Amino acid sequence: MDNSMQNMLDMYLYETNTLIEQLDEILLNAEQEGDFSQDAVNEIFRIMHTIKGSSAMMQFNSLSALSHQIENLFFFIRENNINQEFGHDLFDLLFKASDFIKSQVVQIENNEPLNEEISDLVSDIDSFLQQIKGKTESEIEIQASKTNTEVVDIAEENQDTMLAIKVFFDEECGMENLRSFMLITAMQDVCGPFSYDPQNVENDPTTSTYIIENGFTLYFNNREDLDAAVSILKTSLNIRTYEILHNQPEEKKAEATKNTEEDSPSLKEEKHSNQIETKKAPASKKKTEDAPIHLSSGKQSLISVNLSKLDRLMDIVGEIVITESMVTSCPDLQGFKLDNFTKSARQLRKLTDDLQDTAMSIRMVPVSSVFQKMNRIVRDMSQALGKEARLVSIGADTEVDKTIVDSIGDPIMHMVRNSMDHGLEENVEERIARGKDPQGTITLKAEHTGSEVIITISDDGQGIDAEKVLAKARDRGLLTKPENEYSQREVLQLLLLPGFSTNDEVTEYSGRGVGMDVVKKNIEKVGGIVTMTSEEGKGTSTIFKIPLTLAIVDGMEISVGNSVFTIPIHNIRQSFKINEEDIVHDAGQGEMIRKMDNFYPIIRLNEFFSIPSKSETVSDGIMIWVEAGEKSYCLFVDELLGEQQVVVKPLPTYLSTYNIKDSGIAGCTILGDGNISIILDIINLHTAAIGGAL
Repeated sequence: MDNSMQNMLDMYLYETNTLIEQLDEILLNAEQEGDFSQDAVNEIFRIMHTIKGSSAMMQFNSLSALSHQIENLFFFIRENNINQEFGHDLFDLLFKASDFIKSQVVQIENNEPLNEEISDLVSDIDSFLQQIKGKTESEIEIQASKTNTEVVDIAEENQDTMLAIKVFFDEECGMENLRSFMLITAMQDVCGPFSYDPQNVENDPTTSTYIIENGFTLYFNNREDLDAAVSILKTSLNIRTYEILHNQPEEKKAEATKNTEEDSPSLKEEKHSNQIETKKAPASKKKTEDAPIHLSSGKQSLISVNLSKLDRLMDIVGEIVITESMVTSCPDLQGFKLDNFTKSARQLRKLTDDLQDTAMSIRMVPVSSVFQKMNRIVRDMSQALGKEARLVSIGADTEVDKTIVDSIGDPIMHMVRNSMDHGLEENVEERIARGKDPQGTITLKAEHTGSEVIITISDDGQGIDAEKVLAKARDRGLLTKPENEYSQREVLQLLLLPGFSTNDEVTEYSGRGVGMDVVKKNIEKVGGIVTMTSEEGKGTSTIFKIPLTLAIVDGMEISVGNSVFTIPIHNIRQSFKINEEDIVHDAGQGEMIRKMDNFYPIIRLNEFFSIPSKSETVSDGIMIWVEAGEKSYCLFVDELLGEQQVVVKPLPTYLSTYNIKDSGIAGCTILGDGNISIILDIINLHTAAIGGAL
């Protein structure tokens, strides 16, 4: 596939995914209202018309055919102003079609052949259309033919007195024929009958060449329609220039004004014919014949960028951060008093920080894209399980790194499904007996806290029975200490163990012991942690604490012998000196230290990694109190070297066979002097050195 075709495919996938997300949102809102508003009908029509045209252009015939059938359905609904309750049949049918389109898009993304067998789905849609029509297809065709003939006659009668607009699109914007078609459909609701040249722009991609060379021309009967069309052009996208041509006998030549409009792809389209008769909107005020027409200053300032380019940008910024550190920390400059150099180095650091912040902000996207998809999960499970439930989103505009957003979709989906299946009561009567709203509520909440984003998935259901969890864990041999020694928090953490499930029967949604441990692993892969809270009879909450980005972190450099390690700053609670008599020796957990009326285990990094230490006694070194999730303990190291912003570098793939990450190593970074520092994984380090339980 050449580069131009790949770019077109990328554009198609991006726009189709966006349109399908919009379609799901419209359907969910309409289902809650119990009917489609006129705006919803128009928007669904435009969405399906766009998908139909772009799919036909890309030769994805099954998608084009299905979209065309849905378009026909909503064209009839729109043209006949049907305002009735459609019932669940139509919503179920459209959700089924939406799911099919999603599955086909995934297959395209995976370079897999499409499923051409859509006859059953198309037949279902056609049957529903015939059900609401109340007239035969032949009658519709006769009526449509009559309408088109009348429109052609009107256009031909007024050809000599028509006004025209010639439009030129941005250079190399691509798909000029569909962009022309987009203008046609945008104008049909505000203009009277009009015609255009070239014809058949919807189905003939070869017309793009003609449009590039000669422009796309629209013909109107009167000045009012032309002014209305100009108002559309002012807000349209990808328009480079346009000329107004007066084709009246007394005025052969007219003014031509050219204006530039910044480009941004858009494919909202509607039903059309070569000559179009449409509802005529109130015309705008007639302009003076010689007055120039200017495009509005409002511009689309958004562009879509391939994620690989942003990854490359972050890599370059990371290298700049490392190089800046190498320059300012150059050993050759140690001991010299260079005021000008120091001043320039400070300015370089400031600019580097600004560049880093800007590059990171480009990658930040709101979590609303993930939250919105959960509405569909709640809707489908509500019907399948017979439970009344609604989803509430809070802080959906909270922004996180794009890579992290892509990674947390599945964990959030698992928890929402768990809330629906396990969390909410089995029936309305049980909720009413507990004094609750008959309709259950699942809440998704996102908020910033410094360098982290906290995402909470909660429900107002029955909560978790700790005794049942302990009994199940005991039966599976998962307990590591007597049952009476487990706190509420520790009991809930048992739910995150592999193979654990409280369901006695395997259902479509749960009972196989797969899910919670996968949630934990996926969140930990992006540097996050999972905690759970629950109150029996009131509900359960699952909390994800996730870093804003994985690329660059603030770290504390420490030394153990001749080796340098880095601890993420957000994991450090305190550093302090101790004496030998401060250490408590526990038979079960070894060395411990008392802090704030609690005892915390001690991990000596030199012993864990088998590195010679420079500290002969504990008083020679320093203790660092670290915390991550449910793990809180102290690290004994030789020295604190200072805080440093570091670029996280992944470990070589061949090291994965040695389970390096399970040994408490999250990655590495390059220091200012060119040496490598190991970045510690606080959670896995505790598990490897002490074990899972505190």
